[in-house]
Order: sequence, then structure tokens, then C-alpha cells
Amino acid sequence: MGPRVPRTPGFQARPRGVLLTVCLISLVTIWLCRLPKMCLYGEGIAHLQPQSAPQALNRIDLSKADSPFVSWPLQRVCEETTTWTSGVVFVCDNNSGGIGNIRNYILTCLRYAIDAGATGVVLPQITTRSEKDLSNIRMGRQGFDYFFDEVHFRQGLQTACPQITLYNSTDDIPHAPVPFKAEQITPRDFGRRGGCDNRELNKHTGRFAQQFWAHINRTAEEYKRPPPSINHPRIIRFNWGVQWDWPVFRDGPEFVATFGGLLRFRQDILDLGEKTAAHMRQFALAHGGTRSFAGFHLRTESDALSRWPKFDEQSGAYLEKASGMTFKAAYLATGNKTEAQKLTAAASERHGIAVVTKHQLLAGHPEELAALEALTWDQQALIDFVVLLECDYFFGVSPSSFSMNVALKRHLWAEGLYTRPWRIGGDGDGRSWLVGKYEHYWEDWLFMFESLWP
Repeated sequence: MGPRVPRTPGFQARPRGVLLTVCLISLVTIWLCRLPKMCLYGEGIAHLQPQSAPQALNRIDLSKADSPFVSWPLQRVCEETTTWTSGVVFVCDNNSGGIGNIRNYILTCLRYAIDAGATGVVLPQITTRSEKDLSNIRMGRQGFDYFFDEVHFRQGLQTACPQITLYNSTDDIPHAPVPFKAEQITPRDFGRRGGCDNRELNKHTGRFAQQFWAHINRTAEEYKRPPPSINHPRIIRFNWGVQWDWPVFRDGPEFVATFGGLLRFRQDILDLGEKTAAHMRQFALAHGGTRSFAGFHLRTESDALSRWPKFDEQSGAYLEKASGMTFKAAYLATGNKTEAQKLTAAASERHGIAVVTKHQLLAGHPEELAALEALTWDQQALIDFVVLLECDYFFGVSPSSFSMNVALKRHLWAEGLYTRPWRIGGDGDGRSWLVGKYEHYWEDWLFMFESLWP
């Protein structure tokens, strides 16, 4: 046996005191580390650290039209790109259609730009449609603020991805060719598709950067061009139709739930949408004794495709389910005035539901009605978008990208950053339901659910 340590007064007490102090300090440190850490970068830009995500769910409702942009998931993705090349610039303006298509096109183009290591992106422009012929979706281009809040977009992108310079226009790209011309590519062409349907999502996104740079190097050698640089830029514009291309959950649920937050509607549209929603609450109270109301999206305008559910299928399903849920008031979003009247009459006569549109709601508010009528057809749809996010239950139609956007944005309410994918073809998520055909993956456009950022 070794020598015995002599007992001295206070020998046992001091270690216990030290041990207790260490334990208390450790507990306090752990508790402090678990508190949400949120720093705001400008108005509406929130940088939440990953470890604070569960607590943040109680603070930020990502299903709101004006929810702040949570930047850390995009920052994480940008940091995963290890090589950024000066002179590689993406132009994301070859978009068209309504808000659902245009919004997803811009986000998809930006996502590819990040993987390519592009150090430049031109502020996207919006391709407008004809007011007289809704199927004519290739009219002139308008600025980014035709739909979106430019300051919010700039701040969010700079906060999360400072590697990218945002140019105001193609005229601002250093040493761009005159007259201007961009190289047009289709990202999925870089992968071996193996005979898949042309609408297949790009299953080769993980190899896009490698294949993109193989294309850049091959064409540089073929056409005797120097490597990309500020003095010798390679300017990339996607061909039309890439908006349903990227399998969004590749980047994790946190990225899916937040990436779309970059594209927040401009403030005057948000304000008018919120006022319209408030008027709708009053309408519901007057017609049903409660402020609760259903939201309907009737997609039967002249540009609706023949395979989509027709008026009877949409309206019949909406009214039957809404009546079963005891709604007495409903907000109707549609551009078809004739069929709006048909649905309104059927709702009142057969189900006792009072239905109203945005124009009818604002008829007693001249200034707000004037603001609404100053907007174009597609801009007015943004007012519907805001109100439908606020309704107590949403009824839409698949495969309308507008309905899908609203339903998936509302889907973020329950689980926030950790929201799991929408269950395609089911009974909804308790907040929204989409009528439609769910039999064929391609013909029924179900692939859109897997490539949409809410």
C-alpha cells in the first residue's frame, strides 16, 4: 500500500466547494448556449444560428408573407462552394408566367449560380404578360421591383452570400460584350438522363459544378477564349423552362423553408394585402359571426390548360369541404369574373357561404381600390397571395403553381425550419388542400412539388 495522505482540517470541504462551483458554472454555460441567438441585418433579415433553430420556431412564423429572411441556411450552402471565379456572371431573367413560375425560376437560377461559383448575378428582371391575352406570357421586361422588395433581396443575399456581386443590369457587368450577348445553357443537359421524361428534375445537381466547368473549359479551348476573369467575363443565361429543375430537399429542410424568403413582395403590395385581409375578417364577422374565413383559388382563366380540373370539379370540391368545416365566409381569388359569379351564387344558395373577391371587398374603400386597380393583372394576384396566406383554411388546385406556392408556404407554419415535404395527393396538412389529379407523375405535374421553394 502507498503512503496514507494525512488528514488536515478543511481538506474534504474545499474540493466539494470547488466541485459545486464548477458544476454551477457548467450548467449556466449550457443554459446560455441553448438560448436563441438572433442578430438582425437590416430590417427583415435574421441570421439565426443552427443550434438556436428549435427556439426560433416560436419566434418566427415562416408562413407569413412578410416573414424575415433567415439567412444561415443560405450562408451554409454558399460556404460549401469552395471556388468562386471572377468574371462568371449569371443572368436570371428568362422567366415568364405568373408569380409561382417567375419566383421559382429566379430561385432556381440563383441556386445554380451558387454551385457554379459565379461571383456575379444580374438583378433579375420580370417578364410580363399581355393584359388582353393571358396566354401571351412573353411581353416586355420590367424591373425586379415589379413584384419584389429590392432592398430586402440585396441585404439578404449580401448577408448570406457576400461572394456574389449583384449588378443592377447587364450594362454594369465589367467588360461585357457590345452589343450584349449571353451564353445560353440548360443545366440538365450536362447530365446523362438515360431516356427520362423531359420534365424530370435534374438528378445531376451534385455534379453540376464539375460539368459546368468542363463546359466552360471545353468551349474556351474550342473558341480560343482566355479563362474567365473580370476582363474576360463568361456571362450565362439559362434557356426557358428551368424553374422546376432543382430537387429542393437536396439542401435540407432548413434551406427549403427559408430560401424563398429572399423574394419578399414589395412593401406597398404587402400593405394593401394586409388591409384586404383585415377587411375580409370584418366581412366574415358580419356574415358568419366569426372572423374565420376560407380561401379559394379558382384557376379557370383563359390560359388554364385543358387537362387541369374544370370549374365544376374545383368549385364543387371547395364548397363541399368548406361547408363541412362550417365556414360561412370565403375569399375568392380568380381572374375569371364570369365563373366567380357562378361560384358565389352556388356558395350562397346551396351552402350558405358568403363569397367575396378583392375588388368587392375594397369597393367601400376608394383609396385602396384605386391602389388595387393601378396594379397589373399579375401584380393584383400578389394581393390574393397575401390574403390566402392569412385565411383559416386554403382550397387550391394542382397543378397551379400559384396554388402550390400558397399551400407550401402555409405548410411552414407547423414545423418552421424543420418542415417536412408536403404529402402529395393526400388530404392536406390541416391548413390547406389541393384538388387535382394525382395519378401520373409527369402528366399531372407532380414533379413540381419536389422542385418548389415556398
